[in-house]
Amino acid sequence: MISCPKIKNIKNKKVLVRVDFNVPLKLVAGKAGNKNAIWRVADNDRISSALETINFLLDHQAKVILISHLGRADGKKNHDLSLLPVAKFLKNNLDLPVEFVNDCVGIEVAEKSKELLGGKALLLENLRFYPGEENNDLNFTKQLIKDTGAEIFINEAFSASHRAHASVVGLAKRLPSFAGFNLKREVEHFNLALEDIERPLVLVMGGAKISDKVGTMKNLAKLADVVLVGGGIANAMLRAGGIETHRSFIGADEEKEPKEVKEILDEAKEILTEHATERILFENVGKDRKNFPLPKIVLPIDVLAAKDMGATESEKITLLSDVADTDDDRNIKYLDIGPETIRLYRYILEGAKTIVWNGPMGVFENPIFARGSREIARAIARATQNGAVSLVGGGESNSVINRAGLHDQFTHISTAGGAALEYLSGEELPGIEILKK
Repeated sequence: MISCPKIKNIKNKKVLVRVDFNVPLKLVAGKAGNKNAIWRVADNDRISSALETINFLLDHQAKVILISHLGRADGKKNHDLSLLPVAKFLKNNLDLPVEFVNDCVGIEVAEKSKELLGGKALLLENLRFYPGEENNDLNFTKQLIKDTGAEIFINEAFSASHRAHASVVGLAKRLPSFAGFNLKREVEHFNLALEDIERPLVLVMGGAKISDKVGTMKNLAKLADVVLVGGGIANAMLRAGGIETHRSFIGADEEKEPKEVKEILDEAKEILTEHATERILFENVGKDRKNFPLPKIVLPIDVLAAKDMGATESEKITLLSDVADTDDDRNIKYLDIGPETIRLYRYILEGAKTIVWNGPMGVFENPIFARGSREIARAIARATQNGAVSLVGGGESNSVINRAGLHDQFTHISTAGGAALEYLSGEELPGIEILKK
């Protein structure tokens, strides 16, 4: 069991809260890489998920110190990855009494923390500006505690809890520690789904890179009855299975990263080979009741393609499995699942009893290639209304759902991507395990 904070434990105490404010930013003025560039929060889902805990602490007069990472800073300071836009959003859009500190350790942090009053909050700068964060360095952990004067630690970053980093594991080892309300809710929802799985269990996997999800995909593919694949992951698997994908993105650039491309294709082939002979007699319980055998891993049978991700409606083409390799064809990219694949995936999802979805089916940022992701979201929402348990993880999947206006039509929508997949596949998350102890 993991516990949430109690009122008597937090009043007038300095509470260090690990949130996940790794949110997308948009450039509104200046140029990226320039210190004068101005960024704003483009999506606030992860911020919203932490608000119950933050407001609880503030309402009960805790001295709240928020810490987070943003992007992949690789241990170096980077103006484009500053949490300042997040601090402005908290203050201007949510009316929270938050002051930004331009570092996460050091003299300024110590001074601001010392002056902090009950019912007020600080947001410290990006943790990943220091290599000690990702290295789970003991000295960095001790410095965080010393400079902030933290007395209590709360983990409200489920989406970062699969990382054994200083701010996730190191702090929890050295301070009285609790789970935030949303983290506890995430764990409880996933536990309920895993305790007594109703089958068929359909796993929907999309997104750009199979390399980001290969371990969890292997584990979840064993657990699932059917795996529906889209996005760059599908491109990699199609190519690994001998289908020409032309210039489609498979997770790496073939000219610049040939070694990475080989590794990606080897991983895709390994997953396909492992489940090549597995079939499920799938019964759809809709009006047209049918039984037919399906492969365990279902790949797109048609795709939407174009020469560029920014293509217009008139420039898109629909391709079936037989594609003539003309000179013109060799320049195309697969950018979404096609109408026949949507129809097939929809049919399978109608008969599912449990659905796990992570990652879009295509380049959904361009409306021309958003239909696949949107139709999958609608199909899962319909299945949920008919009694299926639906679990969604990952920021991009959440964006698809929000754009489709379906946010309240799933069993549980997690702000976590990798952490949710790892937890569902049975792996222990370091940030959760340390709280249990």
